[in-house]
Amino acid sequence: MLSRLVVSAALTLSLWAGSAVAQDKPTLTVYTYSSFVGKYGPGNAVKQAFEAECQCTLNYVAADDAGSLMARLKLEGTATKADVVLGLDANLAGEAAASGLFVPHGVDPKTLSLPIAWNDPVLVPFDWGYLAFIYDSTKLQNVPKSLKELVSNANGPKIVVQDPRTSAPGLGFLLWMTSVYGDGAADAWKQLRPRIITFTKGWSEAYGLFLKGEADMVVSYTTSPAYHIAIEKKNQYKAAPFSEGHYLTIELAGVTKTTQQKDLANRFIQFMLSDAFQAKMPEGNFMYPARTPKAGLPTSYADLIKPDKALLMPPADIMQRRRALIDAWLDATAR
Repeated sequence: MLSRLVVSAALTLSLWAGSAVAQDKPTLTVYTYSSFVGKYGPGNAVKQAFEAECQCTLNYVAADDAGSLMARLKLEGTATKADVVLGLDANLAGEAAASGLFVPHGVDPKTLSLPIAWNDPVLVPFDWGYLAFIYDSTKLQNVPKSLKELVSNANGPKIVVQDPRTSAPGLGFLLWMTSVYGDGAADAWKQLRPRIITFTKGWSEAYGLFLKGEADMVVSYTTSPAYHIAIEKKNQYKAAPFSEGHYLTIELAGVTKTTQQKDLANRFIQFMLSDAFQAKMPEGNFMYPARTPKAGLPTSYADLIKPDKALLMPPADIMQRRRALIDAWLDATAR
């Protein structure tokens, strides 16, 4: 009987000690967007890899898209629970900096593999890509060769586009139209509007409608065909190269000023630029890595289009003009 009590006491002590160790693990809360942590996103693999080396718990909080992510941060302000924000983009960098919610990252930008120079002090890239119109080559034969051809052809493809008020690629396409058409963008939107099936809240909904055959083309990324090649073993999905150039998307992360896990948050930013994270971007997030891993890019990227010109408006200009551009878009596209 005494031996059973001793064993029982030892077991209880062991379980209590194990529980105490688990409770002592710090938690890092990362705000991100839903497709990053979705079924085919890299979120779970990133979580496992980081937890294995940090002896911590990585907790994701997901928003629909980068636009929704920024809106949530602005709403929460200094009361935010985020330690790290992963998934803003260059079009929102000015707004993020103006919020005062982020601290300097301390990363040397010379170590990054981007098509442009990067010098933002508080947000650091983790991947990048070009916006493009994706189509099914077995269904669409007359593919426009430029944005202007897509807009001006009244009998051209039906398209699905994301709402620039809530979606990062939606805002990117608005800025793409502005970059190409300048002051004539409103007239271009009016020309294009009859062939726009709908404006969706986010990327996932838009791409889903395209795959269901609701539209001939969808605003996505030049890297989207790599998903179909790597995961579905299908190669009919293509990105249409446009002669004016393609709008650049750079996805960003930053450490919040209010974090109670500053060292752990900074450690995550360093991990984010390691091969352990970056190697998961090409066939996890299906974007180009911000720092090319030693193994290079997978074969699914071999035949992707490579735009000759990268279009990107300065973050300060976007912040200053965004409201006016969206108002003009609303006026031009209202039915």
